[in-house]
Amino acid sequence: MLNKPIWALTASELCKKTKNNELSATDITVACLEQIKKVNPQLNAIVDDMSDDAIERAESLDSAVAAGKPKGRLFGIPVSVKINVDQKGYATSNGVTALKNLIAKTNAPIVDHLMDAGAVFVGRTNTPEFSFRADTENPLYGRTNNPWGKHLSPGGSSGGASSAVMAGMCTLAHGNDIGGSLRFPSVATGAVTLKPGLGRVPAWNSSQTSERGILAQSMSVQGLITRSAYDLQLAMPEIIQSDLRDPFHVPMPWDTSHLSENSRKVALCFETPGFKTDPEIVKGLKIAADALSDVGFEIHEVTPPLLEETAKTGYSALLGEVQALLGEDIRRNGSEKIQMIFDEYFRQFEPYDGKKLLTAMAKRTHYAREWSLFMDEYPLIISNLVPTSFFYPDRDSEGKAGVTEVLGAALWSYSMNFIGHPAGIVPTHIANTKAGPVPIGIQIIGKRWREDTVVAALIAIEECCGTFCEKLWEKLGWLN
Repeated sequence: MLNKPIWALTASELCKKTKNNELSATDITVACLEQIKKVNPQLNAIVDDMSDDAIERAESLDSAVAAGKPKGRLFGIPVSVKINVDQKGYATSNGVTALKNLIAKTNAPIVDHLMDAGAVFVGRTNTPEFSFRADTENPLYGRTNNPWGKHLSPGGSSGGASSAVMAGMCTLAHGNDIGGSLRFPSVATGAVTLKPGLGRVPAWNSSQTSERGILAQSMSVQGLITRSAYDLQLAMPEIIQSDLRDPFHVPMPWDTSHLSENSRKVALCFETPGFKTDPEIVKGLKIAADALSDVGFEIHEVTPPLLEETAKTGYSALLGEVQALLGEDIRRNGSEKIQMIFDEYFRQFEPYDGKKLLTAMAKRTHYAREWSLFMDEYPLIISNLVPTSFFYPDRDSEGKAGVTEVLGAALWSYSMNFIGHPAGIVPTHIANTKAGPVPIGIQIIGKRWREDTVVAALIAIEECCGTFCEKLWEKLGWLN
């Protein structure tokens, strides 16, 4: 891998080459667009073409540098944007046919921040209808495929983002996460991600006709999917910059300092209440624990507080809000499949309303307090995202059993959205199954507003396990 093609370089590697004037923004963009033309027809990850704008943007950046303007931190880095976030001149369709002509007049904060840092936007990526599935398919753009093979879902709702970044179509992929939508696709494809904590990345869509519900505001976050944890370290300081359009943004700097010696205890959690943990997931958890132990962390196998109650209360509250505020839109504009899936969501997670909803929202503070106390002793947690190896496409459309496997078992996922803690995903190994190879990723959870320590842990594990894009590309014969 000494002579990787341009599209295969990480953001960190590209930054070194642009800093040394070995590559221009145009060089990088052209290479990326060629890769999109080559592989996107089979994957359908990028569904909104931005090639003309990308070339124009790259040439403009190069001209500005030639005129003496300094290069931004992400100069020339190819980035994709999910179709549920505003980007001026493009439709914020959210995978819904009725919204295909909802053209944004301004950029969302994260788009502006990436642009200010010098990024080049190369395409907009697919999402399921209403961005509310752990799989990626919709009637407007069709299905996104996992580059590892059609035996695996690409995850959702940022499945287009994860498929695109792992296939070399972009180097950083924007996504968002209200119950696992950055993390599911990263586990599915062997990518790396960080779900930031509450308030860390400013968010707002000017195209929305009303403010989102309070739980959606507090549980949904914007972030990035990458091929390497080092790229999160590179890009996160840019996207956490303040934006006045999000009045609840937390204006804390990115802290790259190491954990103090008395704060290196890590909770290793094997169990998910009510579900059996697959041996491959256990193997991944042990690999991650060993990797952190090797760099000086103390690993303690413990049981966290109120995991099941935190998760289920949080999701029933969120679905109560969704049913009240979005239920009519889903019935009016959703496909028969998404309506069937929502019906099963509502059966498995009672949508709270009235006093029950208000009580659950109030009790959120209780859960957050208990987790904060636990994490004062254990600043990092190693857990699964789901306790089984990743599922096949459309598994969540197969009634009770399908929704239970895909979402019902993901207690370690949406519990973290409810209490607002950061959580990252990093791959540990590949399971070889009869259907085909399956990447195995584990979750690292951090204290509130300590995304930096999560990324540091992801880097330590990556140093042990390596990045998985090369394994994928070798399997596909792309590096021959």
